[in-house]
Amino acid sequence: MTAGKWQDPNMFKNLIKYNKTDRSWHLPAMAGICIGIPLLLGVLTDDMEGGRIGSIGALVFLYLQSNQLTNRMIILMVSGFGFILSFAVGILFSFNTWLSPLILALYTFGVHYSLNSLKLSKPPGNFFFIMVISIAITMKHPAAESIHYIGSFTLGVLIAVSIGFLYSIIVLRKTNQPEVMVLKKSPYISVTESIIFSVMMGLSLLVAVLSGLENPYWIPISCLAVMQGASTKHIWTRAIQRVLGTLIGLGLTWVILLKDLSIAEICISIILLQIIIEFFIVRNYAIAVIFISTLTIFLAEPNIKLVGNPSQLISARFFDILIGSAIGAVGVWILYHEHVRFYTRMQLRKTKVIMKKYKKL
Repeated sequence: MTAGKWQDPNMFKNLIKYNKTDRSWHLPAMAGICIGIPLLLGVLTDDMEGGRIGSIGALVFLYLQSNQLTNRMIILMVSGFGFILSFAVGILFSFNTWLSPLILALYTFGVHYSLNSLKLSKPPGNFFFIMVISIAITMKHPAAESIHYIGSFTLGVLIAVSIGFLYSIIVLRKTNQPEVMVLKKSPYISVTESIIFSVMMGLSLLVAVLSGLENPYWIPISCLAVMQGASTKHIWTRAIQRVLGTLIGLGLTWVILLKDLSIAEICISIILLQIIIEFFIVRNYAIAVIFISTLTIFLAEPNIKLVGNPSQLISARFFDILIGSAIGAVGVWILYHEHVRFYTRMQLRKTKVIMKKYKKL
């Protein structure tokens, strides 16, 4: 991939562009409610860790992708099952630090290829499935708590699916919009992309493990975020927006943590952050990333209320995100390098021909 292929004279304009959208104003509010209910249950049952994990499961609400009720619920329920599977696999292999990068790589390949095959690769695509397993596979917890955490996560998924169903009945009652068709990629391109995604995700977690990080999931999540995009130009624009937004977002997080918020205030902050993110995510990604960075820290960091040194936490997250973004940038270069893609496709075709010949013997 040469520089001329992705450089865009309007890149700065695209970075600050405020996009128009027909997204309903109430969708962000519903997303905030979905995340808020598990947190509220956590407060009421004195189980904030379970509430935090349940709120991550409730992010499945963001997979409301169809304009037809039946299709929408099929996609949402399949996504819910995928969320639960992602978390369960991550928890299952969280006790083997050195095996976890391989498991993450294999799972990433399966998720990316499956979503492409099912024509479900449009945003948010593979991101949250891989984010969920990245968090779960690096969780430090007693083995006896595994079932409890899986149950809390599943409850969050079920809450989001139920709200999604009721919400869809109301908003789709008077709509009759046509389905948006997604072109299916060549199977060789899908396999190639899946291989590249899986290798980079496995490598990012391995780097985190070798670095001895306390919370290694930040590196693979940052790597994954940079690699999201529909085209080379789109990915590089998103990468720059993510870096700028993350820097501001970490500053915002530092300010919030200095306030010594109560548990209730943290829950309210998470709900408001989710609503703000869903409002801006389709309008300007850089603005959304400011709040995504803060929300991710609040959701992913265990015992956020007990953080004694916000400056140390923010500094650690900054370098984790920087390392992950650098690995993601390498992944982007490989993903859209024509020679690499062509060579990989040729090797896959050769392998398929050899296997057919072998079967005939």
